[in-house]
Amino acid sequence: MNAVLSQPVQGKVVVTGASGFIGSRLRDALLAGGADVVSLVRPRSPASKLGRTAAVDYGDVDSLRAMFERERPDYVFHVAGATKGVSYQDFHGGNVLPTVNLLQALHDKHPALKRFVHISSLASYGPSAGSVPRREADPRAPLEFYGRSKLEAEQAVESYEAKLPWTIIRPSVVYGPGEADMFTLFKAAKGGLNLFYGNREKRASAIYADDLVDAIVTAAQSERTLSRGYFLCDGVPYTWGEIQGHIVRAVGRPAFNLSLPGFVVPLAGRAGELLTAFDKKPRLLNRQKAILDAQQAWLCTHESAAQDFGYKPRVFMAEGTRRAYEWYKANGWL
Repeated sequence: MNAVLSQPVQGKVVVTGASGFIGSRLRDALLAGGADVVSLVRPRSPASKLGRTAAVDYGDVDSLRAMFERERPDYVFHVAGATKGVSYQDFHGGNVLPTVNLLQALHDKHPALKRFVHISSLASYGPSAGSVPRREADPRAPLEFYGRSKLEAEQAVESYEAKLPWTIIRPSVVYGPGEADMFTLFKAAKGGLNLFYGNREKRASAIYADDLVDAIVTAAQSERTLSRGYFLCDGVPYTWGEIQGHIVRAVGRPAFNLSLPGFVVPLAGRAGELLTAFDKKPRLLNRQKAILDAQQAWLCTHESAAQDFGYKPRVFMAEGTRRAYEWYKANGWL
C-alpha cells in the first residue's frame, strides 16, 4: 500500500534514489497522487518499474545539466545516498559529490524550480545529550564518516541560499515496509530470538516511512520551509528494548531475550571491514557504524516541523511494526 499524501504534488518531479527504501515509497506516493515522476538511475542500472526513468552519471555535471534542461522539473527530491562504506571517500562520493553536482546543474540550467528537497539525517548533528532531544538550533557535531558526509552535503545545499529554493529534511530512524536493516530484528524474532548488543536501554527517535514521505512532500510545498531544515520523528523517545518489544509483538510469537555485551559491536564492525577488504562488498556493520551504535541516545524533536508545515505523526511503533511485518510476509521476506 502506498503512502497517502496530504498534499499531492501537481507537475513534474525528479526523484533520486528511487530504487531505495525511502525513495521508492516516495516515488510510488507521488505517482499515486498524479505527479509526473522521473526517477534518476545510474548508467547501466535497471529502469524504474514505475514512472519514467532518466540515466545520469552523478559524477558528470554535464550529464545532469542535460537532464535538467530537458526535463525542467517543478520539484527535485534528492533521496539517494550512501549508508555503507569504510573510508570517508566512500561516503563523500555517495553523499557529497552527487549533491554538489545536482545543485550546480540546477543552478546552471533550471534555477526556476519550485523546490530542491534534500534528505539528510539526524547523524549530521550527532547524538543527543541524554534525554534532551536534538533541535535545529543546536550546533552540528557529527561523530563519524556518514554523519560528516551528510553535514557536508547539507552545507553544500545551504551555500545556494538565494540562488536555489531548498529545504532539508533530517529523519531519525526510519522503519516500515521494505526496510532492510530493521528487518534483521523481525527475522530474528520470527526465529524466536530477541537479541541486544548492549543497547537495550539506549534511546532513539523513529519515524514510520509513510509519515516521512508525506512530510517530505508537504514541506516541499510550504513557503515557510524555504531555506530551512527539519528533524522528523514520531515524538516518542523509545528505548531499543521498547522498539524490539513492538517487533516481537508484531511477529506474534514468544522470543528469548539475549543480551550480549556492547564490545561485541566494534569487534563485529572490524570483522565486517575485513570481509569488505577481501570481497570488496561494503557492509552496513563496520567500525564507523559501531561508533553510531555506541552512543547512548539519538533523539530529536519534530516541534519545528509541526509549527512550520503542520507535521503530525499518524503511525506509531505498535502499528508501524505490525504493518511492516505484514509486508515482509506478503512479499516473501519472512
